[in-house]
Amino acid sequence: MCGIAGVMMASGAAPESRILDALEGALRCRGPDGVGRYCHENVGLVHTRLAIIDLTSGMQPLVGRNSVLVANGEIYNYIELRNEVLANVSFATASDCETVLHLYDREGANCTQRLRGMYAFAIYDPNQKCLMLSRDPFGIKPCYYIETPTCFAFASEPQALVSAGLIDPDLAPHPTIELLQLQFTTGPETIFRGIRRLLPGETLIVKAGRIVERRTRAALPPCPPLKIGEAEALKQLDTVLTDSVKVHQRSDVPYGLFLSSGIDSSAILACMARLNGIPVEAYTASFPNTGIADEYPEAHRLAISLGARHIKVEITADDFWSLLPEIVACLDDPTADYAIVPTYILAREAAKNLKVILCGEGGDEIFAGYSRYRRQIRPRWLGGRVRRRSGPFSAGGVVKDLPSDWRSGIVAAEQAASLSKWTPLQRAQAADCVDFLPHGLLTKLDRCLMAHGVEGRTPLLDPMVAELGFRLPRKLQLGRRGGKYLLRRWLNEHAPQASPFARKKGFTVPVGVWIAAAGERLAPLVANYPGVSAICNPEAVRSLFVSGDTRHLEAAWRLLFFALWHRRHICGLQPHGDAFECLSSL
Repeated sequence: MCGIAGVMMASGAAPESRILDALEGALRCRGPDGVGRYCHENVGLVHTRLAIIDLTSGMQPLVGRNSVLVANGEIYNYIELRNEVLANVSFATASDCETVLHLYDREGANCTQRLRGMYAFAIYDPNQKCLMLSRDPFGIKPCYYIETPTCFAFASEPQALVSAGLIDPDLAPHPTIELLQLQFTTGPETIFRGIRRLLPGETLIVKAGRIVERRTRAALPPCPPLKIGEAEALKQLDTVLTDSVKVHQRSDVPYGLFLSSGIDSSAILACMARLNGIPVEAYTASFPNTGIADEYPEAHRLAISLGARHIKVEITADDFWSLLPEIVACLDDPTADYAIVPTYILAREAAKNLKVILCGEGGDEIFAGYSRYRRQIRPRWLGGRVRRRSGPFSAGGVVKDLPSDWRSGIVAAEQAASLSKWTPLQRAQAADCVDFLPHGLLTKLDRCLMAHGVEGRTPLLDPMVAELGFRLPRKLQLGRRGGKYLLRRWLNEHAPQASPFARKKGFTVPVGVWIAAAGERLAPLVANYPGVSAICNPEAVRSLFVSGDTRHLEAAWRLLFFALWHRRHICGLQPHGDAFECLSSL
């Protein structure tokens, strides 16, 4: 896990050292263990390293016979690739990423088809004067780029491109409204005008500072559900899940787990406990004295029964207000998911002992865990609903000019999914995998963990697990008692103490409780903040915080998030003090 960046000048001139210096400095939090640089003619590549595999000789850039690589991520099948595909190759390091370099020398841009892992990497071929940029199919690892009249540039985070002076931090109007309505933004366009995402599974070929070719590797198989019975499906799930957790534990540094009381992380813990000879280190967030359901007691029972070392991380209102500005500051590609708060604080605690954390992201999308999937696939006359048909600002006149097409990104993902041979359920899952998963959940995970030099790994998004889970018959996904039926059945066999068929309360962070208690103080600060007042009616904003109507708290949270985000990433002001102090000073 690292930070990568680079520049290819259109004129043929060498990139300025100050630009490469700025890119490196902006990405140091992603790679505190070392830096590397490669320059050749009109190309400069930068790498900041978080050392996970091959701690001694795995520094980058990696230089091969015909190419140079900078990579962010992990290739989980690197041992198999070395033994089976690259057996005649002489390796200079034990790094998992060196396999990519040799695969490129052998297969060119097709090398990505063999990779099992999470990654964003750049390969420069000096003979062809060609730059290749590629991202894993689920978009677990991030990459952003700009294409200007003077250059093509890329980085692991948008803020690096801004810090290097390659582009100004201007708001793009449509993604701004998406953020407020959806809590994330969709498609290739980011909230920064001119900065684009390398999409999940996308590969770009760049020459002379211009994109000349695009390729895509799909995350999900273009196939209808399997014809498979429950017994055989359970057997296959046990095989692929165990194997995925096993390879996701490949590491030369200590690893652990973020554990909730939910199905996904419980299943991962059950596998880890079976595979490890020492206790698994598991971290769970707890919110004392808030009146919400606390996941810790149930998670603790499971952890102790499986022999894990369980760490309770209590999060209070004081933590929320004091840390929120720095949490938001690490989310340059914004996602207003309130789970950023526990994710960031859990990562800060885990970083004291670990550098790798396994997480359960992706389970709901792959195994059909969201309750809304049932509503989405029903006919309208049976109560079927459109996905995210409204947002917290659809009514009430808070946003001055709410465009009617604010759902266009969601609609595009749904239309693309409808062209396949998938079932309605698969289409709903696939649409989530296009935007909500990579641009919301996985962005949250990446930024909150990398802010502390911790790598997040997602075993449920392994290609082998995803292919099986996505192609399960509907009855093995939705079942009769909630989604993720087959995963629940597997967990019931291997860790029944998790009570997988008990009614789950859902993961909740008491953000609404904390905002309601401070509503009178927050109302003028958020309403009068210039970035908010430019797009919202101040009086309507104030009413969200002081009305006492709990239905308004989601909108209040997103505006609070946006104000702090705008202050840091548009105005360029560093966080200092708590949320109230930051909003009081411009």
